Amino acid sequence: MEPITHLQDKKRFEITEDGYTAYVAYELFEGGIDITHTLVPKPLEGRGLASALVKHVLEYAGGQALKVRPTCPFVKVYVERHPQYRYLIFES
Repeated sequence: MEPITHLQDKKRFEITEDGYTAYVAYELFEGGIDITHTLVPKPLEGRGLASALVKHVLEYAGGQALKVRPTCPFVKVYVERHPQYRYLIFES
């Protein structure tokens, strides 16, 4: 798997494989990060890239002491399946 890159100017984390780019988009808010969208092109589906990207973003958020707003449905499901990240979830 290629390394995950954080493109702060585009507000996303991405990984490129076989000429295709998968990414997780976000917006920052005071004290947190809103993960808004996960996109994996069809040719890259089934490789675990979405999970790898979301895990990377959650670990980044934890390392930066940011709370996470999981607007993206994939992120909500990921956190449900990986309860070790529940402490990061922003409670409004």
